[in-house]
Amino acid sequence: MDRSARIALGSVVVALTVLALKFLAYHVTGSVALYSDALESIINVAAAAAALIALRVSARPADATHPYGHSKAEYFSAVAEGVLIVLAAFSIIREAVPALQNPPTLEAPWNGLAINLGATVLNGLWAGVLLRTGRAARSPALLADGRHVLTDVVTSVGVLAGVALAALTGVGWLDPALALLVAVNILWSGWHLVRESVGGLMDAGVDKATGDRIRHLLRVHADGALEVHDLRTRHAGRMTFIEFHLVVPGSMTVQDAHDICDRLEEALFAELPGVAVTIHVEPPDKAKHHGVVVV
Repeated sequence: MDRSARIALGSVVVALTVLALKFLAYHVTGSVALYSDALESIINVAAAAAALIALRVSARPADATHPYGHSKAEYFSAVAEGVLIVLAAFSIIREAVPALQNPPTLEAPWNGLAINLGATVLNGLWAGVLLRTGRAARSPALLADGRHVLTDVVTSVGVLAGVALAALTGVGWLDPALALLVAVNILWSGWHLVRESVGGLMDAGVDKATGDRIRHLLRVHADGALEVHDLRTRHAGRMTFIEFHLVVPGSMTVQDAHDICDRLEEALFAELPGVAVTIHVEPPDKAKHHGVVVV
């Protein structure tokens, strides 16, 4: 089991612990806002489990039926997590709207808040671990899980402040009103998560900064070639696929053209971990005089 898979397994354990603490806080207080916070933690458990499964699948090597590997499996996890987030938000709304008409009486609010605070601190620390590991491993599943947990932390902080205010003022409707705000925040988070994941499934290209780095590397390391054109990129989980046409002089030998290709591949591999490069070599009459012109 690699580091990413171990972190994903740790997410399941942390999510279950946080879920137990938050439901205990809800049981102690009867707060609808704390219930909404606990309900989101159910989604954390499901999302952590989905991320673990996706990472195990995406780590499988390429085979006859999947020659490009299984790395896109992580995007399915992220999409599923976004859908679960949206379902959680609607569940919260269903509980909060009736409570606005008949606000619940908070019981032992400070005990419940103390328990929820402990769960929130644990979640915050784990969100940092997930985001750091996800960026280092270029894992959409871990990044999605980390962003979701971080959203949960922000939500929990707002819930803690709101329930404390309701307890201090005795204004009962503040509790369900806060739960509705939590639901709106969760919906916003779920929408962004699904949008990013669908972009990966639809073979979205690299961002502008990465594209500029690729073009710079081609300019610097394509000495001897005439032109690079038809540059295309796409993401697939932790993999980035780069394709382009390389125009060389007609008198150049196959060996010399191959050496240029090797030099370009080595430069891209060194600067952009997790890339797969495909180069199509062409004669001078195929030059288009646009794209990355080397000479």
